[in-house]
Amino acid sequence: MTRVETAEAGQDSAGTGTGTGTGTGTGTGTCSRDPGTDGWRAGVRRAIRNGTRPEPWKRGLVLTGLALLLGLFMLLHSKIPNRIGNLGSLAETVLPWFGLFVPVLLAGALWRRSASAVVALLLPVVAWLHLFGGLLGDKSHPASDLTVASHNVRADNPDPVGTARTLAASGADVLALEEVTPQARPVYEKELAKTYPQHVVRGTVGLWSKLPLSDTEPVDTAMDVGPLADTKPVDARMADIRALRTTVATKQGPLAVYVAHLGSARVNPRTGFWTDSRDRNAQALGKAIAAERIERVVLLGDLNGVLDDRAFTGITAQLRSVQDAAGDGFGFTWPSKFPVVRIDQILVRGVEPASSWTLPATGSDHLPVAAGISW
Repeated sequence: MTRVETAEAGQDSAGTGTGTGTGTGTGTGTCSRDPGTDGWRAGVRRAIRNGTRPEPWKRGLVLTGLALLLGLFMLLHSKIPNRIGNLGSLAETVLPWFGLFVPVLLAGALWRRSASAVVALLLPVVAWLHLFGGLLGDKSHPASDLTVASHNVRADNPDPVGTARTLAASGADVLALEEVTPQARPVYEKELAKTYPQHVVRGTVGLWSKLPLSDTEPVDTAMDVGPLADTKPVDARMADIRALRTTVATKQGPLAVYVAHLGSARVNPRTGFWTDSRDRNAQALGKAIAAERIERVVLLGDLNGVLDDRAFTGITAQLRSVQDAAGDGFGFTWPSKFPVVRIDQILVRGVEPASSWTLPATGSDHLPVAAGISW
């Protein structure tokens, strides 16, 4: 009996030992770490180690320098001198497109695994957003008191009839045309007469209106200067007129409307960015607007330049762009098949910009522009 009990006790002891061992093993298994958490922590530690190593900051120094130069170029574009080939004005004309260099440099920085280049790219990104971020998104308002439109119809437009009909269907109350040739003028007058009972033409610019017009006069934008300018006959001088001013009678009172087509800007190897006549025209137009006595003013036309160009300071100091204030995006207008710059402008003073947009392409190499304004 005693031996049996002893054996049973031994078996109990053995069972207890086994149970204790099992329990201990189970407890240890329950307290083990989650492999996913360990992997995440290891990844963070690895990223910190990689980021604090000198190698990623030493790689891609050329890319880093280019990123910093790009940012400084955009921030200090107004400091680029115009003394040599009007480089400052040329840079300001295409300034938004320099943002395309950012993804190119970013791809290079990632390929080189250069931490310094990635950080340096923050400068051009911030600079671009500071200059053009306000143009992103739709800032228009649905309601307006008056719709105005402008179009450089192109002197050699192959389809002036179709162009006139497209413009007549735009819904604009006031329509400005530039590059109206003597041959095409009767076509525009005929096709637009039903929609716009009022119109005036001076030289190569004209204004068609649903509202009464008065006090129309040409604006001297110094198109022809020099000792022989005053010797030209009247007919020759009239043909050179490329700006007019008239008064539109609205329900809210008189509105001074200017229509202008400034001189061309051209790029060539010898002179660089040639803008002599355009800059002279812009200065003269700015003086004419400064002398305007009517509080409410609208300028419509092909200015052959972007408003970031320093040449238009005399105008932009008095008027503001409807596209900048109430447009959607950049509103590029030229060339019509693939617009890359906005040189057709609508600017205002004394009225509130409500909306701005481009109209469908016509037979011209410019897109028409339209805007809604309110009082």
